[in-house]
Formats: sequence, structure tokens, C-alpha cells
Amino acid sequence: MKCEVLRVDAFTTIPGQGNPAGVVLAGDTYSTDEMQKIAKKVGFNETVFICKSELAAMKLRYFTPGFETPLCGHATMGAIFALLNGNDDQQLEIETGAGVLQINYEAKNQKITMHQAAPKFIDFNGDKEALCHSLNIKIEDLHPELPIQYGNTGSWTLLLPVKNEQVLDKMKPDATQFPIILKEIPKSSVHPFAIISEEESTFSARHFSSPFAETKEDSVTGTASGVMGAYSLNHIYLEEEIKDITVYQGRHVNREGRVFVHVEKDKIGAQEVCISGAACFNEKFEVEIEET
Repeated sequence: MKCEVLRVDAFTTIPGQGNPAGVVLAGDTYSTDEMQKIAKKVGFNETVFICKSELAAMKLRYFTPGFETPLCGHATMGAIFALLNGNDDQQLEIETGAGVLQINYEAKNQKITMHQAAPKFIDFNGDKEALCHSLNIKIEDLHPELPIQYGNTGSWTLLLPVKNEQVLDKMKPDATQFPIILKEIPKSSVHPFAIISEEESTFSARHFSSPFAETKEDSVTGTASGVMGAYSLNHIYLEEEIKDITVYQGRHVNREGRVFVHVEKDKIGAQEVCISGAACFNEKFEVEIEET
């Protein structure tokens, strides 16, 4: 069985930069098992399958090479770009494993804005020394004031604040240790980040995949950037109810991109998160799998 895949690079306008997403337009053609095999063959951090939905304009299913994941920011950007590029401005809803989410597409500047699920957080109570050792850094490299927390606006990641960008530069992760260290959520990814400028609301980040995903490092991560925005409102910009941050990511794997995050807090403290970015077409290719 052959499958046509579009490669769309998200969070950039330069082909070969940003984060590559595999996009399969005819998602309903394939069974779940076949989707998983296709994603493994494609080999990107995520491949998205566009399917029919009874709840929204479409249903998006996201697969790493190792498992299906509820939500993926850059693959959503890739799917929307593949479908709407060249069309007029549009607002639509998509069905995901994290719920029905709103999408805005601005044709003039090809900006895609994606609303995310309500943020959730769980404290990390594991061994900080072991966590640092798994990343080839020292405990003194951690940010002295900000907490380490799992965050979720669609999928779980461990938010790990460090002192500066130089700490990010020296990280060499051993992801095989993650499931043992991340006792609360063993399949969580790890998302270290540093504040570039608190005044300008700019951040730098890296993203290390769970070993269960069968990938290593994500170049530019949408959902993790989104939950970073919620985290920043909780722990950095305590006096603010609306915040925009910019997350730069990908230079460590030579695929730079940036994610714009907007967060709003209502009167009872609930947060609404959306991420924005650009995307560009890279190539079309085929993969072949055995039918099930």
C-alpha cells in the first residue's frame, strides 16, 4: 500500500527550517495500525492524518513513529497550511484527541493561529540530580527560583527552566533515563527553556522526546510553547492577566523557527492559550507499507 505524504515545515517561511510535519490528506483511507506504520516510515517527529469529523470541520490524528498522541502544534500548522494555503481568511474548528479546538487562518501573511486545550500542571517531585545527569548538566544550572513542572495544553511535557541559553547549548540528553526519572508521567517529553529577555518576553527552548516516541529532539514545538506561555503567567509575569511571549527554538538541530504564544487569564484564574506561526511547503513524497 502506497501513501502520499506532504512535508510542510512549520513555524518558519524557509523550507528546511522550522519543524517538518508529515501531512496525509486522505486520512480515512487508512486504519489506525496503518497510520502508525506510515508515521514510522515517514520518520518525522509527527505525521498528521486529516480525517472526517461529525463534530468539526475535520478530525486530525497525530502519530509519532512510536505512538499516537492527542495533539501536536506543528503538525496542526502543517495540516491547516496544506489545506488552506491560497484561500481567503478562514475560521474553523478541528477535532483532536485533546478536544475540539478553534483555528484562524490569515491569508495575507499566511498566519495560522491555533487555540489549545486548557492548561494543566503537575509538580515534578522526582530526583533533580538524576534529571540533570540525564541531560549532561549540573543542578546549579537550573533556574534558582522557577519550579520544574509537567505542563499540558494537549500533551504532557516537563517544563525545565534553566539559568541561561548556555545551559541549553551543553545539553546531551540520554532519553532512555526519562521514564525512570519522570515517575509521575513516564511517557512525558522534556522541554528545557531559558529566559532571553524578561522585559521583551522572549525565550529559548529545546525539546527532547520520550524514548517511546522513537524520535530524539523536536526542532520547534507548538504545544510545549503554548504551555510555556501559561507557565510564564503563573510564575514570571504574576501581575499580568494577558501575555504574549515569543519562543525561539531549533538552532541546536539547525532548523530554526519561532512560536508566538498568547495567554489570557479570566477572573477565576482559568487560562486560554493560543499559538501562532507561519508554515511553508517543502516536498511531496510516497511511502509504502504492508496492508493490514
